[in-house]
Amino acid sequence: MIFVTVGTHEQQFNRLVEYMDQWAANHDEPVIIQTGYSRYEPKHCQWKRLYPHEEITELIKEARIVISHGGPSSFVMVLKEKKIPIVVPRQLAYNEHINDHQLDFCRELARRWENIILVEDVDALSNVIERYDDLTKDMRNDYTSNTENFVTRIEDMIEEL
Repeated sequence: MIFVTVGTHEQQFNRLVEYMDQWAANHDEPVIIQTGYSRYEPKHCQWKRLYPHEEITELIKEARIVISHGGPSSFVMVLKEKKIPIVVPRQLAYNEHINDHQLDFCRELARRWENIILVEDVDALSNVIERYDDLTKDMRNDYTSNTENFVTRIEDMIEEL
């Protein structure tokens, strides 16, 4: 199963939602999409505008592949599950956000972290999905939450006291 999330930003992300719906029409693997405020309603996928946080967490755990918009809250959830996300940043040119900060941010993260697959053009998604296992086999996912590190340090301090 492939899970796609476009986050909760109030602008549409029809480009990704429609592409993945068409992809699902031509493939046997189920696709579940959180469409957010997109106007396009999928015809070949299970979908909801917004899923509760707990349900998104379960969908991420169950998914073979997770495709996310470029909002860090969404793709960091995937990294926490020790999975490599495919990240498609929202772009100003398509009226998906107020500027290209997701694109700029994700380019830098892909360069620094080397644990996300950045896809700027949705037309490349089919190829990336087909090659996902090969693309991710040597990628590292040593993501650790700063919150978890902080809690561990506090626990250690308490133990010392």
